[in-house]
Amino acid sequence: MKRIRIIHDTHYSYHEPVEFGPHRAMIRPREGHDLHIAAMELAIEPAAKVRWLRDVYGNSIAVIEFLERGSELRIHSEMAVDLFDDRPIDCAIDPSAAQYPFQYGADEQVEIVPYRLPSYPHDGPALQKWLLDLYRPGQLANTADLLLALNTRIFEGFQYIPREEAGVQLPCQTLALGSGSCRDYAVFMMEAARHWGFAARFVTGYIQMADGQHGATHAWTEIYLPGAGWRGYDPTNNKLAGSEHVSVAVAREQDKAMPIAGGWFGAGNAFKGLSVSVQVVGVDAR
Repeated sequence: MKRIRIIHDTHYSYHEPVEFGPHRAMIRPREGHDLHIAAMELAIEPAAKVRWLRDVYGNSIAVIEFLERGSELRIHSEMAVDLFDDRPIDCAIDPSAAQYPFQYGADEQVEIVPYRLPSYPHDGPALQKWLLDLYRPGQLANTADLLLALNTRIFEGFQYIPREEAGVQLPCQTLALGSGSCRDYAVFMMEAARHWGFAARFVTGYIQMADGQHGATHAWTEIYLPGAGWRGYDPTNNKLAGSEHVSVAVAREQDKAMPIAGGWFGAGNAFKGLSVSVQVVGVDAR
């Protein structure tokens, strides 16, 4: 087990006081056998009421209702998180799914159907053509090796470029540009896996940085494998999601896993700027 400290500060500024509508924030990590929140503090300006709920994916959502106007909006969280190692993926996949292609069991089909449907069907032909270099229909492949190869090809085939603008690139845009951010990589891998018939979903969260890695706030892909469950793949850093990855939210599509969403009412030119600061560092758990 190891403990990390996450400090996440989001700051919006305006040229004049505005009225803030309700905001929804995904800032609390998903707790489970592999992650435990030891402590958490949340500070919000201006004054606000906060209530928590679970969405359809089981994510913790902070619903923020502001009590006054302001020219600054700040959402600041500090968390101490304990992370626990998990077994390697190749030791956990059920023998029935060890070779691709395979069929998901009848007892899981209903739940995973939405995660197998492409979000961008019009991009299908270009994506399927790109995938032919990794796998051709009629072949038999080791499932773990095939997914690792997909992870690696995205890492090696595209240039990582951080983007400040909202939203993600379509898979065909990532192909055409040959570049993208971590969320573009995650969407690309999610769609690619779905075209092979895998159940896949988008993940947003944090990563403890190491030399040569990208991100602090981060995005990756999870793929459902019988026996192994939802397993994370990080094509931005060419690795399996492990004890340095902290999942905050999962969703079938990335726009349902936005860290902060909300609106404001005021003059059209009132918005001044946005800054986001994230620190993810290891600490002594003793």
